[in-house]
Amino acid sequence: MNRKVNLFAAVAASMTLMLAACGSDSGDNGSGDEGDAVKIGFITKFPVDFYDTMVDAAKEWDSKEDGAEVVYGQGKSGTDDEGEIAAIQSMVTQGVDAIVITPTSPNVQDDLQKAVDAGIEVILVDNDIPDWDGKTSVVATDNLAGGKLAGEWLAENLPEGSSIAVLQGVLGNPSLDDRVTGMKETLGDAAEVVAEAPTDCDQTKGLDAAQDILTANPDLDAIYAACGPPLLGALEAIKSDGKEGKLITVGFDASPDELTAIADGTQSGSVAQFPAKMGSMGLQAALDAINGEDVSANIDTGTEMVTKDNVAEFQ
Repeated sequence: MNRKVNLFAAVAASMTLMLAACGSDSGDNGSGDEGDAVKIGFITKFPVDFYDTMVDAAKEWDSKEDGAEVVYGQGKSGTDDEGEIAAIQSMVTQGVDAIVITPTSPNVQDDLQKAVDAGIEVILVDNDIPDWDGKTSVVATDNLAGGKLAGEWLAENLPEGSSIAVLQGVLGNPSLDDRVTGMKETLGDAAEVVAEAPTDCDQTKGLDAAQDILTANPDLDAIYAACGPPLLGALEAIKSDGKEGKLITVGFDASPDELTAIADGTQSGSVAQFPAKMGSMGLQAALDAINGEDVSANIDTGTEMVTKDNVAEFQ
Protein backbone atom coordinates (compact mmCIF):
# COMPACT_ATOMS: atom_id res chain seq x y z
CA MET A 1 0.00 0.00 0.00
CA ASN A 2 2.78 2.40 0.94
CA ARG A 3 4.56 1.56 -2.28
CA LYS A 4 1.42 2.55 -4.27
CA VAL A 5 1.08 5.82 -2.36
CA ASN A 6 4.73 6.61 -2.96
CA LEU A 7 4.32 5.83 -6.66
CA PHE A 8 1.30 8.14 -6.97
CA ALA A 9 3.17 10.89 -5.12
CA ALA A 10 6.17 10.58 -7.44
CA VAL A 11 3.94 10.77 -10.53
CA ALA A 12 2.11 13.83 -9.13
CA ALA A 13 5.38 15.57 -8.37
CA SER A 14 6.66 14.81 -11.86
CA MET A 15 3.47 16.23 -13.46
CA THR A 16 3.75 19.38 -11.32
CA LEU A 17 7.31 19.96 -12.52
CA MET A 18 6.28 19.41 -16.16
CA LEU A 19 3.38 21.88 -15.89
CA ALA A 20 5.59 24.45 -14.21
CA ALA A 21 8.15 24.10 -16.98
CA CYS A 22 5.45 24.50 -19.66
CA GLY A 23 4.11 27.57 -17.91
CA SER A 24 7.61 29.06 -17.79
CA ASP A 25 8.16 28.47 -21.52
CA SER A 26 4.81 30.07 -22.37
CA GLY A 27 5.70 33.10 -20.29
CA ASP A 28 9.04 33.51 -22.05
CA ASN A 29 7.41 33.36 -25.50
CA GLY A 30 4.87 36.01 -24.55
CA SER A 31 7.50 38.49 -23.44
CA GLY A 32 9.06 38.96 -26.90
CA ASP A 33 8.95 42.10 -29.03
CA GLU A 34 5.28 41.67 -29.98
CA GLY A 35 4.20 41.43 -26.35
CA ASP A 36 6.20 44.52 -25.43
CA ALA A 37 5.11 46.61 -28.42
CA VAL A 38 3.40 49.89 -27.60
CA LYS A 39 0.29 50.92 -29.52
CA ILE A 40 0.15 54.26 -31.36
CA GLY A 41 -2.94 55.73 -32.99
CA PHE A 42 -2.37 57.61 -36.27
CA ILE A 43 -5.22 59.91 -37.36
CA THR A 44 -5.28 61.97 -40.56
CA LYS A 45 -7.86 64.42 -41.87
CA PHE A 46 -9.09 62.85 -45.09
CA PRO A 47 -7.97 60.76 -48.11
CA VAL A 48 -6.04 63.04 -50.50
CA ASP A 49 -2.52 62.71 -51.92
CA PHE A 50 -0.91 64.69 -49.11
CA TYR A 51 -2.31 62.54 -46.31
CA ASP A 52 -2.02 59.34 -48.34
CA THR A 53 1.72 60.01 -48.58
CA MET A 54 1.82 60.57 -44.83
CA VAL A 55 -0.02 57.32 -44.12
CA ASP A 56 2.24 55.36 -46.50
CA ALA A 57 5.29 56.68 -44.63
CA ALA A 58 3.67 55.74 -41.32
CA LYS A 59 3.09 52.20 -42.54
CA GLU A 60 6.68 51.92 -43.71
CA TRP A 61 7.92 53.15 -40.31
CA ASP A 62 5.63 50.67 -38.58
CA SER A 63 6.92 47.77 -40.68
CA LYS A 64 10.46 48.47 -39.54
CA GLU A 65 9.76 49.23 -35.88
CA ASP A 66 9.34 46.09 -33.78
CA GLY A 67 8.66 48.11 -30.64
CA ALA A 68 5.38 49.62 -31.85
CA GLU A 69 2.07 48.76 -33.42
CA VAL A 70 0.25 51.51 -35.34
CA VAL A 71 -3.54 51.66 -35.71
CA TYR A 72 -5.16 54.08 -38.15
CA GLY A 73 -8.12 56.45 -38.32
CA GLN A 74 -9.21 59.12 -40.80
CA GLY A 75 -11.88 61.76 -41.29
CA LYS A 76 -13.84 62.53 -44.46
CA SER A 77 -12.81 66.13 -45.12
CA GLY A 78 -10.53 68.90 -43.96
CA THR A 79 -13.27 70.18 -41.65
CA ASP A 80 -14.58 66.84 -40.35
CA ASP A 81 -14.20 67.55 -36.63
CA GLU A 82 -16.80 64.92 -35.72
CA GLY A 83 -14.97 62.25 -37.69
CA GLU A 84 -11.70 62.99 -35.93
CA ILE A 85 -13.36 63.13 -32.52
CA ALA A 86 -14.86 59.68 -33.16
CA ALA A 87 -11.40 58.41 -34.18
CA ILE A 88 -9.81 59.86 -31.02
CA GLN A 89 -12.45 58.21 -28.83
CA SER A 90 -11.90 54.92 -30.65
CA MET A 91 -8.15 55.11 -30.07
CA VAL A 92 -8.69 55.71 -26.34
CA THR A 93 -11.02 52.70 -26.19
CA GLN A 94 -8.40 50.58 -27.97
CA GLY A 95 -5.90 51.46 -25.26
CA VAL A 96 -3.28 53.27 -27.32
CA ASP A 97 -0.20 54.67 -25.60
CA ALA A 98 0.01 57.70 -27.91
CA ILE A 99 -2.00 59.48 -30.57
CA VAL A 100 -0.41 61.13 -33.60
CA ILE A 101 -2.98 63.37 -35.28
CA THR A 102 -3.38 66.02 -37.98
CA PRO A 103 -6.06 68.06 -36.17
CA THR A 104 -8.88 69.51 -38.24
CA SER A 105 -9.38 72.41 -35.83
CA PRO A 106 -9.20 73.38 -32.14
CA ASN A 107 -12.64 71.76 -31.81
CA VAL A 108 -10.94 68.40 -31.26
CA GLN A 109 -8.97 69.74 -28.30
CA ASP A 110 -11.36 68.61 -25.54
CA ASP A 111 -11.24 64.98 -26.62
CA LEU A 112 -7.46 65.11 -27.02
CA GLN A 113 -7.24 66.48 -23.48
CA LYS A 114 -9.32 63.55 -22.24
CA ALA A 115 -6.78 61.26 -23.90
CA VAL A 116 -3.91 63.10 -22.19
CA ASP A 117 -5.74 62.84 -18.85
CA ALA A 118 -5.88 59.08 -19.45
CA GLY A 119 -2.07 59.01 -19.75
CA ILE A 120 -1.85 59.08 -23.54
CA GLU A 121 0.85 61.13 -25.27
CA VAL A 122 -0.43 63.37 -28.09
CA ILE A 123 1.70 64.45 -31.04
CA LEU A 124 0.18 67.03 -33.39
CA VAL A 125 1.24 66.72 -37.03
CA ASP A 126 0.89 69.23 -39.88
CA ASN A 127 -1.34 71.57 -37.80
CA ASP A 128 -0.93 73.04 -34.35
CA ILE A 129 -3.52 73.90 -31.71
CA PRO A 130 -1.59 76.92 -30.38
CA ASP A 131 -3.47 77.60 -27.15
CA TRP A 132 -3.50 73.98 -25.99
CA ASP A 133 -0.66 72.92 -23.68
CA GLY A 134 -1.62 69.24 -23.47
CA LYS A 135 0.33 68.30 -26.58
CA THR A 136 3.76 66.69 -26.30
CA SER A 137 5.09 68.02 -29.61
CA VAL A 138 4.14 69.57 -32.96
CA VAL A 139 5.71 67.91 -36.00
CA ALA A 140 4.98 70.16 -38.94
CA THR A 141 6.02 72.51 -41.66
CA ASP A 142 6.91 75.97 -40.43
CA ASN A 143 3.90 77.35 -42.29
CA LEU A 144 4.75 80.99 -41.69
CA ALA A 145 8.21 80.39 -43.20
CA GLY A 146 6.62 78.53 -46.12
CA GLY A 147 4.27 81.42 -46.76
CA LYS A 148 7.19 83.84 -46.69
CA LEU A 149 9.00 81.66 -49.23
CA ALA A 150 6.02 81.94 -51.57
CA GLY A 151 5.77 85.69 -51.05
CA GLU A 152 9.44 86.20 -51.82
CA TRP A 153 9.14 84.23 -55.06
CA LEU A 154 6.01 86.12 -56.10
CA ALA A 155 7.64 89.48 -55.36
CA GLU A 156 10.58 88.55 -57.57
CA ASN A 157 8.49 87.20 -60.45
CA LEU A 158 5.41 89.41 -60.66
CA PRO A 159 5.49 92.44 -62.97
CA GLU A 160 5.31 95.84 -61.31
CA GLY A 161 1.76 96.90 -60.47
CA SER A 162 0.38 93.37 -60.51
CA SER A 163 -2.84 92.23 -58.86
CA ILE A 164 -3.18 88.95 -56.98
CA ALA A 165 -6.03 86.93 -55.46
CA VAL A 166 -5.68 84.67 -52.44
CA LEU A 167 -7.51 81.38 -51.99
CA GLN A 168 -7.46 80.83 -48.24
CA GLY A 169 -7.62 77.45 -46.57
CA VAL A 170 -9.84 76.79 -43.55
CA LEU A 171 -10.39 80.10 -41.79
CA GLY A 172 -9.30 79.92 -38.17
CA ASN A 173 -6.86 77.08 -38.79
CA PRO A 174 -3.58 78.57 -37.48
CA SER A 175 -1.28 76.69 -39.86
CA LEU A 176 -3.29 77.61 -42.95
CA ASP A 177 -3.70 81.20 -41.80
CA ASP A 178 0.08 81.43 -41.34
CA ARG A 179 0.61 80.49 -44.99
CA VAL A 180 -1.36 83.56 -46.04
CA THR A 181 0.15 85.84 -43.39
CA GLY A 182 3.69 84.83 -44.35
CA MET A 183 3.04 85.31 -48.05
CA LYS A 184 1.67 88.82 -47.52
CA GLU A 185 4.62 89.78 -45.31
CA THR A 186 7.23 89.12 -47.97
CA LEU A 187 5.08 90.07 -50.95
CA GLY A 188 4.91 93.57 -49.51
CA ASP A 189 3.84 96.15 -52.06
CA ALA A 190 5.04 94.11 -55.04
CA ALA A 191 1.38 93.36 -55.85
CA GLU A 192 -2.08 94.39 -54.71
CA VAL A 193 -4.28 91.74 -53.12
CA VAL A 194 -7.64 92.38 -54.82
CA ALA A 195 -9.62 89.39 -53.55
CA GLU A 196 -9.56 86.71 -50.86
CA ALA A 197 -11.86 83.72 -50.47
CA PRO A 198 -11.95 80.73 -48.09
CA THR A 199 -11.93 77.29 -49.72
CA ASP A 200 -11.62 74.78 -46.85
CA CYS A 201 -8.75 73.35 -48.94
CA ASP A 202 -11.35 71.85 -51.26
CA GLN A 203 -10.78 71.66 -55.02
CA THR A 204 -14.39 72.34 -56.01
CA LYS A 205 -14.59 75.32 -53.68
CA GLY A 206 -11.33 76.57 -55.17
CA LEU A 207 -12.82 76.26 -58.66
CA ASP A 208 -15.96 78.17 -57.66
CA ALA A 209 -14.04 80.90 -55.84
CA ALA A 210 -11.60 81.35 -58.73
CA GLN A 211 -14.43 81.62 -61.25
CA ASP A 212 -16.03 84.40 -59.19
CA ILE A 213 -12.70 86.18 -58.74
CA LEU A 214 -11.81 86.00 -62.45
CA THR A 215 -15.23 87.36 -63.38
CA ALA A 216 -14.85 90.28 -60.97
CA ASN A 217 -11.19 90.86 -61.87
CA PRO A 218 -10.67 90.15 -65.59
CA ASP A 219 -7.17 91.67 -65.54
CA LEU A 220 -5.96 89.56 -62.60
CA ASP A 221 -2.25 88.68 -62.79
CA ALA A 222 -1.82 85.98 -60.16
CA ILE A 223 -3.48 83.55 -57.76
CA TYR A 224 -1.96 82.20 -54.55
CA ALA A 225 -3.57 79.29 -52.70
CA ALA A 226 -2.89 78.24 -49.11
CA CYS A 227 -3.18 74.57 -50.07
CA GLY A 228 -2.94 72.43 -53.17
CA PRO A 229 -6.52 71.33 -53.99
CA PRO A 230 -8.04 74.83 -54.38
CA LEU A 231 -5.14 75.86 -56.61
CA LEU A 232 -5.92 72.88 -58.86
CA GLY A 233 -9.52 74.07 -58.93
CA ALA A 234 -8.29 77.55 -59.87
CA LEU A 235 -6.33 76.08 -62.79
CA GLU A 236 -9.60 74.60 -64.10
CA ALA A 237 -11.26 78.01 -63.83
CA ILE A 238 -8.35 79.72 -65.58
CA LYS A 239 -8.48 77.20 -68.40
CA SER A 240 -12.24 77.65 -68.82
CA ASP A 241 -11.66 81.40 -68.96
CA GLY A 242 -9.22 80.94 -71.84
CA LYS A 243 -6.22 82.11 -69.82
CA GLU A 244 -4.31 78.86 -69.25
CA GLY A 245 -0.64 79.60 -68.62
CA LYS A 246 -1.21 83.37 -68.65
CA LEU A 247 -1.54 83.90 -64.87
CA ILE A 248 1.14 83.31 -62.29
CA THR A 249 -0.19 80.62 -59.97
CA VAL A 250 1.39 79.41 -56.74
CA GLY A 251 0.06 76.71 -54.45
CA PHE A 252 1.14 75.11 -51.20
CA ASP A 253 1.76 71.35 -50.84
CA ALA A 254 3.44 70.39 -54.13
CA SER A 255 1.04 67.46 -54.46
CA PRO A 256 1.55 65.04 -57.38
CA ASP A 257 -1.13 66.80 -59.45
CA GLU A 258 0.50 70.16 -58.75
CA LEU A 259 3.88 68.82 -59.78
CA THR A 260 2.39 67.58 -63.06
CA ALA A 261 0.87 71.02 -63.69
CA ILE A 262 4.18 72.73 -62.93
CA ALA A 263 6.03 70.41 -65.30
CA ASP A 264 3.40 71.08 -67.98
CA GLY A 265 3.70 74.83 -67.51
CA THR A 266 0.10 75.39 -66.44
CA GLN A 267 1.10 76.14 -62.81
CA SER A 268 3.98 78.44 -61.86
CA GLY A 269 5.06 76.95 -58.57
CA SER A 270 4.21 75.51 -55.17
CA VAL A 271 5.69 75.40 -51.70
CA ALA A 272 6.71 71.81 -51.07
CA GLN A 273 6.00 70.20 -47.77
CA PHE A 274 7.31 66.80 -46.78
CA PRO A 275 4.35 64.73 -45.57
CA ALA A 276 6.41 61.53 -45.51
CA LYS A 277 8.71 63.12 -42.93
CA MET A 278 5.67 64.23 -40.93
CA GLY A 279 4.40 60.66 -40.80
CA SER A 280 7.64 58.96 -39.80
CA MET A 281 8.94 61.74 -37.54
CA GLY A 282 5.56 62.07 -35.83
CA LEU A 283 5.52 58.37 -34.97
CA GLN A 284 9.15 58.45 -33.81
CA ALA A 285 8.37 61.41 -31.53
CA ALA A 286 5.44 59.46 -30.10
CA LEU A 287 7.57 56.38 -29.44
CA ASP A 288 10.30 58.49 -27.84
CA ALA A 289 7.73 60.19 -25.60
CA ILE A 290 6.24 56.85 -24.53
CA ASN A 291 9.73 55.63 -23.63
CA GLY A 292 10.37 58.71 -21.50
CA GLU A 293 12.90 60.29 -23.83
CA ASP A 294 13.18 64.05 -24.39
CA VAL A 295 11.07 65.24 -27.34
CA SER A 296 11.35 68.73 -28.82
CA ALA A 297 8.20 70.83 -28.51
CA ASN A 298 8.47 71.80 -32.19
CA ILE A 299 9.92 69.64 -34.97
CA ASP A 300 10.20 71.39 -38.35
CA THR A 301 9.92 69.09 -41.37
CA GLY A 302 11.05 71.77 -43.86
CA THR A 303 9.79 73.60 -46.97
CA GLU A 304 11.11 74.28 -50.47
CA MET A 305 9.87 76.31 -53.43
CA VAL A 306 9.14 74.12 -56.46
CA THR A 307 9.10 75.61 -59.96
CA LYS A 308 9.67 74.25 -63.46
CA ASP A 309 13.42 74.61 -62.83
CA ASN A 310 13.51 71.96 -60.12
CA VAL A 311 10.21 70.07 -60.39
CA ALA A 312 11.94 66.94 -61.70
CA GLU A 313 13.65 66.55 -58.32
CA PHE A 314 10.22 66.11 -56.67
CA GLN A 315 8.55 63.76 -59.17
